[in-house]
Amino acid sequence: MANSMKPGSEQEHSQLSLGTAAARQLATTTKSVPQMQGISSRWLLKLLPWVQVSGGVYRVNRRLSYAVGDGRVTFTTTGARVQVIPQELCELPLLRGYDDVEVLTALANRFVQKEFKAGDVITEKGKEADSICLIAHGKVNKLGAGKYGDQTVLGVLADGDHYSYQALLESQDYWQFTAKAVTPCTVLILEQSAFEAVVDQSPSLKKHIEDFKARSKKKQDTSGQAAIELAAGHSGEPVLPGTYVDYETSPREYELSVAQTVLQIHSRVADLFNEPMNQTEQQLRLTVEALKERKEHELINNRDFGLLHNADLSQRIHTRSGPPTPDDMDELLATVWKEPSFFLAHPRAIAAFGQECNRRGIYPTSTEMNGNMVPAWRGVPIFPCNKIPISDSRTSSILLMRAGEKNQGVVGLHQAGIPDEIEPSLNVRFMGINEKAIISYLVSSYFSAAVLIPDALGILESVEIGRNQD
Repeated sequence: MANSMKPGSEQEHSQLSLGTAAARQLATTTKSVPQMQGISSRWLLKLLPWVQVSGGVYRVNRRLSYAVGDGRVTFTTTGARVQVIPQELCELPLLRGYDDVEVLTALANRFVQKEFKAGDVITEKGKEADSICLIAHGKVNKLGAGKYGDQTVLGVLADGDHYSYQALLESQDYWQFTAKAVTPCTVLILEQSAFEAVVDQSPSLKKHIEDFKARSKKKQDTSGQAAIELAAGHSGEPVLPGTYVDYETSPREYELSVAQTVLQIHSRVADLFNEPMNQTEQQLRLTVEALKERKEHELINNRDFGLLHNADLSQRIHTRSGPPTPDDMDELLATVWKEPSFFLAHPRAIAAFGQECNRRGIYPTSTEMNGNMVPAWRGVPIFPCNKIPISDSRTSSILLMRAGEKNQGVVGLHQAGIPDEIEPSLNVRFMGINEKAIISYLVSSYFSAAVLIPDALGILESVEIGRNQD
């Protein structure tokens, strides 16, 4: 028959109800607010106590300190040849503040480059100490005798570190420790005889060193501050010592930094496309989130006030073997031993520490913070921060700090109550509409950070990530 149906024909599968594609034309789609992958937990911004800086500048007053921190020296390389930059010699305590470039250049030219293999002894305990050593590249262990005669690691030196400038001031009979290369090392060595030859030709350098020796003889406490004379345990009526507390004459001042951007929205978009979400509000929300991410980045990395660059050099330590081990974390705790508040590390560094704990069969505890469970070591929480950089050689840093102004710790600085403020020290200011009908808003955040005393911040450097040890 002509009109007979065949199995599988189109008429057999003809649509009997409204399809979903057409139905969606009448439906209201449920939408999420705009999402942004770059938003992180920003623990540093949450954990830092923020101090109101009404005048835009925060001055950190400290007691006068005679101690000069051991700085790190920078080098230049030409092929395989390494040279110390003359001005960088001012990082050595005895040359701090000396500015005669010609004399510094003469000293720099007298350093002799030497190469050492892993396991080589650079200087040996008990041998005559008559030189200063600058570590241009590599890692060096300072080895000494323990209480019962066993060998122990007294410290770790790496790129830019040095020892021992005291040998240049006065002849020391013997080295007090053995310096042994952990990795292949490049070391620049200045003999005492070469140093004295330059001193004899430069009256200004001779006077500078004499002044340094005089300052070194002044009474100091264990922190290098001018000592406060006290008496204790006496009996009778002895004459009590007189004293006073001296202050630094040129204290450091932190000026509030700023992160800014101009948000631009076409007036047509701002007027018409506001259902179900306000376009201006969502644009502003995401801009503020990006600004806060940059704020935390600056608090970590800014060369002027960032924490990575403002830790005292005596508070910087290196890992003993590469990956962050429980021993390294304990060593870091020893640098900030007075009421440590929290660790801060890149998530990959936290993972590397967890791997080292697994290898040793150690299971760190966790602690609760704002409803979140975070890992802890010795009861001190470890918070992730993806703003801490990872180098091309896959190394990072772990920070430990004591927070709060009352604790003489690390504090954030801001100024609340600024005009057009939407959050403390963050404002949005209308800039007008241009001839293209584009509305502009200036979004600004003012902030900084200060380390009140040096032992409030410690850094474990050269933390290797993703390397398993046998």
